[in-house]
Amino acid sequence: MAGEGLHGRFLKALEELGGGAGNGRLQSGLGWADSTYWRVQRALVEEGLIIKGRGRGGSVSLATRGAMAPVPAAGARKAGAKSAPPRPLAKRNGTTFQQIFKNIDDVLWKEAGCTTELDYTEQTSWMLFLKYLDDLEEARAAEALLQGARYARIIDEAHRWGAWAAPRTAAGAFDHDRAKTGDDLIDYVNRDLFPYLQGFKARAAATDTVEYKIGEIFGEIKAKFQSGYSLRDALELVDGLRFRSQAEKHELSHLYEAKIKNMGNAGRNGGEYYTPRPLIRAMIQVVKPAIGERIYDGAAGSAGFLCEAYDYLLPKAKNTADRETLQKRTFYAKEKKSLAYVIAIMNMILHGIDAPNVVHTNTLTENIADLRERDRYEVVMANPPFGGKERPEVQQNFPIKTGETAFLFLQHFIKSLKAGGRAAIVIKNTFLSNTDNAAVALRRELLTSCALHTVLDMPGGTFQGAGVKTVVLFFEKGRSTRKIWFYKLDPGRSLGKTNALNDADMAEFMKLQAGFDDSDRSWSVEVGNVHAATCDLSVRNPNGRDEEKLRTPEIILAEFAALDSATARILDRLRALL
Repeated sequence: MAGEGLHGRFLKALEELGGGAGNGRLQSGLGWADSTYWRVQRALVEEGLIIKGRGRGGSVSLATRGAMAPVPAAGARKAGAKSAPPRPLAKRNGTTFQQIFKNIDDVLWKEAGCTTELDYTEQTSWMLFLKYLDDLEEARAAEALLQGARYARIIDEAHRWGAWAAPRTAAGAFDHDRAKTGDDLIDYVNRDLFPYLQGFKARAAATDTVEYKIGEIFGEIKAKFQSGYSLRDALELVDGLRFRSQAEKHELSHLYEAKIKNMGNAGRNGGEYYTPRPLIRAMIQVVKPAIGERIYDGAAGSAGFLCEAYDYLLPKAKNTADRETLQKRTFYAKEKKSLAYVIAIMNMILHGIDAPNVVHTNTLTENIADLRERDRYEVVMANPPFGGKERPEVQQNFPIKTGETAFLFLQHFIKSLKAGGRAAIVIKNTFLSNTDNAAVALRRELLTSCALHTVLDMPGGTFQGAGVKTVVLFFEKGRSTRKIWFYKLDPGRSLGKTNALNDADMAEFMKLQAGFDDSDRSWSVEVGNVHAATCDLSVRNPNGRDEEKLRTPEIILAEFAALDSATARILDRLRALL
């Protein structure tokens, strides 16, 4: 990588100078500009490969294992001796990334403008995005320097991370004199930084550019900090995170996923952003996407399906062409809500997808009759919103008219599949048995246009705060259904916030599904035995294992919360009419 090339040149030059040298002498020998020299020097100090010395102008020396003392001059080291290993990537100045995330949450918890887990994730996200963008631009500038070219930065000098979030002295130390704080920092962020970033949307050459995404993100969210001192603390913590290596991004992705999970556990509308990862991984194992296929989620939320699919496919990439395909031509998403859009982009970036193909739009406003072959995908995986209602003008985009959001999404997903394409869709279990005209017509459409081969019945409590039971529909486009294999998942315990679904819970399902095997929890139904008029697909275990357990208080309270939320939305609409 470019950064590694600059680091190597720095270390080689230092070794040629006897393992230690003054900053002025070393920089002169390298012929680097101040910004490049101090950035590389700071990175090598953080990685434990060099240490700073004293004296006029400062000095640096190579580090050795343990003692961190200057190493002998080049050639003095014994033959075969091993060089000092770098410090773990998970640390910055002795603090783990996990601790930094915890400290950021502590700052946000004390901030009056942030009151929920959703606020915590939103505010962390915009700061993380700007730090990531700055690291990305630094890496691209370093690469251009090695090639003798010039890199045109996206962010102008006045608004770069190092100019306002983490200004530094010529020696690389944090510059407290130039760092804005208090009311000055709040005023700068709200009146200067965010308007500047929002303007990228209008200035961008195309909608698939990084510039356009910057404008989209900062046009939809706002800084909620009321205290500039809290914001200063948070910025300095975020500055302690690095995005230079895939290992660092991988660790940060796990920490970010934990924040998204906390949003899901927060109840109310938090659950719409998070699908349990063990369930997603099981769905991927059944669908088996391959490199070269396009994977789509039109209700992306936090982009969990695409991130897990990337993790599944990356080890299968055999060469540079495969990895480029995964980066640019595999994962596609759409998301309506502003916060979810931002989280989806950040989550995909942290998983290793540098320029996510996420479009900020309401998927359901597209008329499915207008979908062309190039708009179709080999794989669709999604968990569309539960219980939403769409306006009549949106319903006109679909042949089966219904206000139920999930039913409209299912029509969109069926239409978005290529012939032979595979899908795995989470939906409320009432879809299997509802007797309204739309539900019956949609089940008939699914059975006739697709081969619905598997129905996975999930236990209550799978989705925290949702208050509904769900099933997963697995189907292939292009041939009608002949036989449906059902599996009723029973983890042997009540699922809840402190007892969530895990990968072991899904093991039997994946084992039996591979051969559509019958068991106490699984059975098959010939489509000829499905009621022709109603197309009822209710989960009825013929093996006598259908008795429902009593719901736990946690599940009952979650259902109450969901009902309260739905009632609140109705009341808000009524108030708007007054």
